[in-house]
Amino acid sequence: MTSRTRPRRAVKVPAGATTVRIPRQRGRRNAQPFVVVMPEQPSLTREALSVVGGLLWHFRSALAPTGFALLALVVTALLHVIAWWSGLILAPAAAAPLVWLLVMQRRRPAAGSALAYRIALAALTAASLAWLALAAGFGPLAGALEVWWLLTWLTAQTAWLIVRRTH
Repeated sequence: MTSRTRPRRAVKVPAGATTVRIPRQRGRRNAQPFVVVMPEQPSLTREALSVVGGLLWHFRSALAPTGFALLALVVTALLHVIAWWSGLILAPAAAAPLVWLLVMQRRRPAAGSALAYRIALAALTAASLAWLALAAGFGPLAGALEVWWLLTWLTAQTAWLIVRRTH
């Protein structure tokens, strides 16, 4: 009796699962066939995570400020734990956007909405860098820094969505 017509041994399979049998390969007489057990339907948690992951992937460019805000939160927490004094080194960086604004206004003067965009960008960047320096020094969740982070994140995300839609 060949192996194809011989009755197969019963494989115990959990309820609600499907088995896929992969037959033995030629030349491997003693090897047992592979049995892959797969659930018939994915769980509700897996489905929900798939939907959330798909939405995050689809809108990944629209959520760029959220990703940067979360990255900044983690990086400042690590900087605070490893080297609290790094906040002293980062503090002068908060003035850089204001210097940029003055240099740009002197080289290429702007008026109206272009000036408003420049001022808003410089203010938001200066606020973000000031938070980064303070969070590295005192911890990202110290005092009002968590509220400052939340307000800066909301402002950046809202401005990002508005600018992306109008230009």
